Amino acid sequence: MVKLKKYNQFFKLFVIFITSSLIISCAKANYQLTTIEGKRIPITEKLSQTTEIENYINPYREHIDADLSSVLAYSPETLDKSGSTWQSQLGNLLADVTLQAGNKVFQLREKKSVDICLLNSGGIRAILPKGNVTARTAFEIMPFENSLVVITLKGEQIQELVDYFIATKKAHPIAGITFTIQKNNSAKNIVIQGKPLDLAAIYNVATNDYLANGGDNMNFFKKGIQKYDLEYKLRNILIDYFKEVDTIPVIKDIRITEE
Repeated sequence: MVKLKKYNQFFKLFVIFITSSLIISCAKANYQLTTIEGKRIPITEKLSQTTEIENYINPYREHIDADLSSVLAYSPETLDKSGSTWQSQLGNLLADVTLQAGNKVFQLREKKSVDICLLNSGGIRAILPKGNVTARTAFEIMPFENSLVVITLKGEQIQELVDYFIATKKAHPIAGITFTIQKNNSAKNIVIQGKPLDLAAIYNVATNDYLANGGDNMNFFKKGIQKYDLEYKLRNILIDYFKEVDTIPVIKDIRITEE
């Protein structure tokens, strides 16, 4: 009996030990990341010229190249974003095209009109060369994936928009608005769609999604009453415009004057 009792006690201790060991082994281990290692694997000339890879890629390349190279319109002159301090022929074209396209979509969706278009000069990355105009031209001018946005602003923010324009001294593409810059760098005779600026009124301003979020320090857009994403890329607006016209107009009207 004594031996059996000792055996039972030993057996109980053994069971407790095994159970504890299982519990500890099943517990989640706490791992910590200590180092990250990596290396660059170069694509060698031999690999890039592999026949199988080239044969796979080539049909896609040819298809894309054909689409980008197709002639859509003709430009009688080379247009770029240089010119006067305040405006350029290419900037005027882009602002007008964006305003017109935005107005069509905005009226269909919201039954409202777009009053002004303001883009940024830095968003124009290439010239529009004299001669045949292709889809590739649009990609070169506007390589970014920016979409058209309409922001509803109060007249007070339109005044801020004009003040910003004067302060930056850049030929930002602008349409739907004209004004005169006085010698003290303030604006007068601000006219929107043929009517003087009313600080108590509201206006719908077309721009891109980058600027709508305050990009390029255009913080007046962040004060907007309402924001509409028209889900229309500016580059596609330009391509659609090229498809609609035969010859690109050279826009020379004066939108901003100085005393």
